[in-house]
Amino acid sequence: MGLILLSLTYTLIAAPEFTVLMSDAQIKKLGQKYGDMAERRLQSWQNLIKDIADLDEDEKLHRVNRFFNQMEFVDDIVHWNQKDYWASPVEFLITNGGDCEDFSIAKYYTLRQVGIPIEKLSIAYVKALRLNQAHMVLTYYSTPKATPLILDNLIPEIKPANRRPDLQHVYSFNGDNLWLSKKGRRSTLVGTSDQLKPWVQLQSRMEKQDF
Repeated sequence: MGLILLSLTYTLIAAPEFTVLMSDAQIKKLGQKYGDMAERRLQSWQNLIKDIADLDEDEKLHRVNRFFNQMEFVDDIVHWNQKDYWASPVEFLITNGGDCEDFSIAKYYTLRQVGIPIEKLSIAYVKALRLNQAHMVLTYYSTPKATPLILDNLIPEIKPANRRPDLQHVYSFNGDNLWLSKKGRRSTLVGTSDQLKPWVQLQSRMEKQDF
């Protein structure tokens, strides 16, 4: 996953977000195209969304993190024949794998769908120091000033950012905003997430339901 260069001059326009609820007909159609196992994964995901809708936020975090961390890690160049491709949750599940941003994106959209407010969630671009490589994780803020929790495909546990010294935070974003990061937290608001080209491309595909 390559580093995305960011311009620091932005117009504050909120990015749209899209439902990840699917009809039985949509799931069936994709199953006919991609196979029974892909259909089962999609159905399990939709069942998860229904099952956790009324649970508390902590349980939602753990259930969603555990569900997606069962997926296989596959590098983009192998999986998509591209250096950097941000897959939708549907693409991630259909193909039974993806890399770190795909895990984070799938968790983000699923948690948004089950009612976690947008201001509590950010996808964070970090450097995984032990691996010496770029990485992405999902962060959750219980309150604006709280130390965020890290949902990561590298480890099964959800830990606060101050207990993940192996991650050096660079920037984070959600469907609305883009921040520079410092010491594991969103620090300086620098604009909106529509300046991230892969994010814009992802949302365009989701808007068109071009999974």
